[in-house]
Amino acid sequence: MPPATSNLAIALLHYPVYNKLREVVTTALTNLDLHDIARSSWTFGLDRLYIVTPSKDQQALAHRITGHWQEGWGAAYNPDRKEALDRVRIVDTLEQAISDYQACFTNTVQTVATGASHKEGCMSCREFRRMFEGAPENPFLLLLGTGWGLTDECFKAADHILEPIQGTGEYNHLSVRSAAAILLDRLRGITGFTHT
Repeated sequence: MPPATSNLAIALLHYPVYNKLREVVTTALTNLDLHDIARSSWTFGLDRLYIVTPSKDQQALAHRITGHWQEGWGAAYNPDRKEALDRVRIVDTLEQAISDYQACFTNTVQTVATGASHKEGCMSCREFRRMFEGAPENPFLLLLGTGWGLTDECFKAADHILEPIQGTGEYNHLSVRSAAAILLDRLRGITGFTHT
């Protein structure tokens, strides 16, 4: 993969995240999340999507899914999907994702955690967009959690916290791929959302 050209990337964490009992677990990856977030990432100009899982079986599955579209019949049949999946990097830990992304930049990678619930001190999408657009030399890694979301430790360790997506009522259980698409439209879209 060539050097990063975007100062925003996504890390999709399958660990450490909560299950519905608030136990720290490793979740299973899904074909849809991998495909859809890769496609959204490339649509909005990101050239890195990190799949973070310590599970070797899950890593093998991720490689099998991406490999199908990157080589042979799948690549020839759907070159657009190949191009999107070329953004995917599969790593054991968040630290490995940060290290890989850091290799593309001089300035330190800053992590930005988000989830479905409001956290004290979070910033709006408008504020974050102004931040990374105003300093293209500063890289930002947006952390998205699977399962029931990122652990409290992930939020405490993050450099910034991004506001949750808010619907019209109390129900707030978007799939992570839907949340990623909405956030990328707000952060990188050229129509429908102003940040002035």
